[in-house]
Amino acid sequence: MTATDASGARIKAKTRPADRIFSASTIVAGALILAALAAVAVFLIVQSIPALVANPADVDQFVKRGADSFWAYVLPLVLGTIWAAVLALILALPLSLGIALFISHYAPRRVAQALGYVIDLLAAVPSVVFGLWGIKVLAPAITPLYAWLNANLGWLPFFAGTPSSTGRTILTVAIVLAVMIIPIITALSREVFLQTPRLHEEAALALGATRWEMITMAVLPFGRPGVISASMLGLGRALGETMVVAMILSPGWLITFVLTSSENMPTIAGNIALQFPEAAGLNVNALIATGLVLFVITFAVNAMARWIISRRAAFSGAN
Repeated sequence: MTATDASGARIKAKTRPADRIFSASTIVAGALILAALAAVAVFLIVQSIPALVANPADVDQFVKRGADSFWAYVLPLVLGTIWAAVLALILALPLSLGIALFISHYAPRRVAQALGYVIDLLAAVPSVVFGLWGIKVLAPAITPLYAWLNANLGWLPFFAGTPSSTGRTILTVAIVLAVMIIPIITALSREVFLQTPRLHEEAALALGATRWEMITMAVLPFGRPGVISASMLGLGRALGETMVVAMILSPGWLITFVLTSSENMPTIAGNIALQFPEAAGLNVNALIATGLVLFVITFAVNAMARWIISRRAAFSGAN
C-alpha cells in the first residue's frame, strides 16, 4: 500500500544519496551488457560483409573446401557444431540430473557437501586440460570400443564405415564436452532442486508416496524451468568450445553422422582456432562470418530456452 497524508496526497520516501548511486550503478551495469552485446554483433556483421559479397573464387577458404558459396562452406561447420553439442548434452543431462538429485535428496549432509565442492572445482578446470586428457587418455582407451561397435552394430548408420584407429572421433569430442558441461548442469540443477518447497515434498510423502515418487511429483516439476536453463547453458558452452575440438577432432570437410569414423564434420569454433593464425585478407572475413553464424546459433538457443521457460512461468512454489 502507498502511504498518504490527511489530504490524500501520496507521501514519498526520502531519497538518499546511497539509493541514487545504487540505482544509477545498476542501470549502467545493465546498459553495459547490452552495449557489449551490440558491439560484438556490429563487429561480426561489419567484418562478415566482405566475405559474404565476395566472389567465392577469391576466397581461399572456399576454394580449398570446394565450396561455391559461403553457405556451402559453412553448412558442414554448422552441422558439426550442432551435432557435437547435442551429443554432449544427451550424454551429460541424465548424469547431471542424477548427481544433482543424489546431492540434494539422497546423500548424507557431509557427503553432499564434499561432492558439491568437487563438482564446483571440476567446473574450474581449464578446457586445455580436458583436451589433453581426451587425446592422451580417453581416445586410446576408447578405440577398442569403437571397433566393437562397428563389428556388432555396424548395421546402424551411426557405427558404419571403418572405425577410427586413433579414437579422434566426434564421439570422443562429445564425451569430453559432456564431462565439461556436467558440472554446470549439475550445480544449477542442484540449487533448483534444493529450492523445492518443503510443504510440497512433505505433502507427497504424507499421501504415501515413496521418495522417488515424491521427486517425480514435486521436485522435478518444480525444477523443470531451472533444469531447462541449466541444459541450455551447458549446450551453449558445448557449442562454443574451441580447444577440446581443435586438439581431439580429426576433421574432414564432409557431412556425416557416423560416430566412430576418423572422418568427421568440423565445428565452427575449432575451424576458426585452426585456420585463423594463417588466414589473411578475405579468409579472415570468411572465418569471422562463420563466427557470426555461431553467434546467431547461440542466441537462438538461448531465446528458445527463454520461450520454453516462459510457458511454465505460471508454476511456482507459491502456487
